Amino acid sequence: MPQYYVNRNVQANGDHEVHQTTGCPYPADEPNRIYLGHFANCHGAVTEARKYYTQVNGCAYCAPDCHTQ
Repeated sequence: MPQYYVNRNVQANGDHEVHQTTGCPYPADEPNRIYLGHFANCHGAVTEARKYYTQVNGCAYCAPDCHTQ
């Protein structure tokens, strides 16, 4: 199962992005990550990330199923 984290840095639109720990072309720096755990898909990771931030979005590159415009 993939591992996920949420970026502590907020995007210009207010989102905190959820990323996979490996294979993402736009990873956050280590100090800017909150590790979320292993999930079968990005949907579980986004749910977990909402425990930290209310405005969460999946990365368009490594979690496209959870990315919204």
